[in-house]
Amino acid sequence: MQKYKIWIILALVVLCFISLMLWLSPQNERQAETVSPSPLSELRTTASTMTLNNPANAAFPSASQQDTEINCQMQLDASNRLTVNEQTRNCFEYFITQFGEKNLEQIQQDFKAYIRQNHKEPALSQILDLWDRYIKYRQGLGQLTAPTGLDQEDPAYYRSIYSSTQNLRKQYFSNYEIEGLFGTEDTYHEYTLDRMAVLADKSLTETEKAQKLKALFQQLPQDWQENLEQLNKLEDLRKLTEDIKARGGSRDEIRQMRINLVGPEATQRLEQLDVQRSDWKNRVTGYLDERDQITQSSMSDTAKQQAIAQLRSKHFNTPQEQLRVETFEQVHDQGAKLPFAD
Repeated sequence: MQKYKIWIILALVVLCFISLMLWLSPQNERQAETVSPSPLSELRTTASTMTLNNPANAAFPSASQQDTEINCQMQLDASNRLTVNEQTRNCFEYFITQFGEKNLEQIQQDFKAYIRQNHKEPALSQILDLWDRYIKYRQGLGQLTAPTGLDQEDPAYYRSIYSSTQNLRKQYFSNYEIEGLFGTEDTYHEYTLDRMAVLADKSLTETEKAQKLKALFQQLPQDWQENLEQLNKLEDLRKLTEDIKARGGSRDEIRQMRINLVGPEATQRLEQLDVQRSDWKNRVTGYLDERDQITQSSMSDTAKQQAIAQLRSKHFNTPQEQLRVETFEQVHDQGAKLPFAD
C-alpha cells in the first residue's frame, strides 16, 4: 500500500518543476472566480484512481469523470475530528479538477453538499473551513509571478518558485496542515532541488558530485529510495559522464565517479557495457564506410543491393543486429547524427 502511494505521488511530481513554472504564469486576464488551470492538471492522475462509495452522490462528478472511481474519504480520529493528510487533499482535488466543465461556484456547491451528506460535527466544520482556505490558496497560486533576473537553467530559479509556494501556504494553513497536505510531495521537491544544486555546482568535481548525490539519496525514506533508485541514478550517471567527456576527462575519472555513485560492482557492469557499446559503434561505422563505397561505385543498382546484403551479413550475424543496423543506415543516409548510446 505504501509503495502504491509513493507511485501516485511520483506521478504527480514527475514534472514538478515544469508544473511549478506553469503555476507562476501571468494571470492578468483571470476572472475573480478562476482557479488556476495548471495545478488542476497536476492531479488528474490521482483523481482517476479515487472511489466514491455513496451512490447518491453520482451526480457530483463532471462529464469527464463519469467513468472514474472516486475516493473522497476523510480520515477522522476517535473524536470525529479531521486528520489532515493526503486523503484530504485528494478529495479536494477531485472536485477542483472539474473546473472548466463546471464553474467554481458549482464546484463549491457540489463539494459542500457531498461533505454535509457524509460528515457530522466537529469534522464537518473543520473540513469546510479547510476547503475554503484551500480554494483561496489555489487561487493564490495563479497570482504568483515568476522570479526575475534568474536563468531558468539556474537551480536558484526553481528554489525561488518553491519558496514562493511555501510562503503562500503559510498564509492559509498551519504547520500541521501543511505537513499533512503537502509533506510527501515536499520530500521529493526538497530532494530534487538539492540534487539540482549539486549538479550545477561548478566548484565540485564530478567525483565529488557523485559522493554528494549518493549522500542525498540515502537521506530519502526507504520507500522513496526503492522507487527512485534506477531513475535518478541513471540520470546522474548520464549527466556526470557527459560532463567529464565534455571537458576531456579520463576514463579513470569516469570510473571513480561511478564507484562513488553506484559502487564497484555496478561500475564493473557499466564498464562491460562500455566495451559492448564501443564494439557496436566500431562495427557500425566500419560497415557504413564500406557501404558508402558500394553505393558510390559504378555498379548496377541490383549489384549494389546484393553487395550491401552480403556486407551486412558479414558484419552482423543475427537477424536482430541486421534489423537494428537498418535504422543506422536510414539515419546515415539522411545525414543525421547516428543514434549511438553514450
